[in-house]
Amino acid sequence: MSICLAAGALVISLGASEITLSWRHSVQKSLWEEVWQETPEGLVITEARIEGSGAGMDPPDGAKLVDGFWRWKPELPPLREVVMRRSGATADWRICVESRCRALDELLPADADPVVMKACG
Repeated sequence: MSICLAAGALVISLGASEITLSWRHSVQKSLWEEVWQETPEGLVITEARIEGSGAGMDPPDGAKLVDGFWRWKPELPPLREVVMRRSGATADWRICVESRCRALDELLPADADPVVMKACG
């Protein structure tokens, strides 16, 4: 199993069934991270974490502060895909596989928008 990124006709495999998707909030500049895992039912978010709060980034009830991040498990059903938009007005998304992190523009052209994360098929 593997997670892929698709932008138009271009599809790349990340070679992993679990990735961390991260970005910085455009106003607060706080780091937001989500851990996604491919399952037979679809993509499942196993953890979300933020480095602070404010500007619509408040952690939900039950989140725990661990190592400087508010952490929780979102209650979302498995998803077929996750759509990421790239405005160019903020820093690009980052994709981490087994602790190796890269900006999305290292994987796909900077003008590729939208980018869809999905199970490779």
